Amino acid sequence: MNLAGGSRGAPQPVALEVRNLSFSYSGEPVLDDVSLALKAGEFAVLLGPNGAGKTTLFSLITRLYDHRQGEIRVGGFDLRRHSVQAHARMGVVFQQPTLDQDLTVKQNLAYHGALHGMTPGIASQRAARQLARLDMQDNLGLRVRHLSGGQRRRVEIARGLLHEPRLLLLDEPTVGLDIASRRALVEHVHRLCREEGVAVLWATHLIDEVQPEDRVIVLHRGQVRAKGGVADLLAQTGGATLGEAFERLTPGAPA
Repeated sequence: MNLAGGSRGAPQPVALEVRNLSFSYSGEPVLDDVSLALKAGEFAVLLGPNGAGKTTLFSLITRLYDHRQGEIRVGGFDLRRHSVQAHARMGVVFQQPTLDQDLTVKQNLAYHGALHGMTPGIASQRAARQLARLDMQDNLGLRVRHLSGGQRRRVEIARGLLHEPRLLLLDEPTVGLDIASRRALVEHVHRLCREEGVAVLWATHLIDEVQPEDRVIVLHRGQVRAKGGVADLLAQTGGATLGEAFERLTPGAPA
């Protein structure tokens, strides 16, 4: 079943466009003809069970893997032909932690700023601003290994936004966090969309991370099975809840 839906309103700049993307490992298909698009200020949840292909899709968008079939454009720039410009417009929070635990929060952010060509002064100003929004301004001098899991995730989000991208990718960002930390993280990223116009692609297998106003893209066995608002998915599947709709769209998925 391949269902489609979408949000309505005034045209907005396209932050991410994926067209007809397919990918295989050793001849085994992992993604099959995946297409999706995100506009500025849009929060889209890439919802799929474990093994659906979410991390592979993120690896292709960030070019950890090279795609041969299909097209990926970030901020209007083709990822293969204009890689530098495309990467400058995206921030990423990977599923696995990537901060250097032996460096302080400030040092981690300064290093990221330098990679993006920022002067130390500009990097410091932006770091202070992002950390203040995350209530982490008092932790600049702490080594990452002394932070909680939720605090480390907040630092990774601050780092991902330091170069002011228009697209933020988050791959299962709440893995290992307690309920309160998960809720706070979801709320903060939604505020980024509303207040700064950042487009967000949030990958998860957890239904309770989806908010009623979110756009949902259901990925199962490497294919987009549905996309649209929560109400659209309920109407298209006949499900009474998002959980029920998800089960109908992902038959045979692990419970």
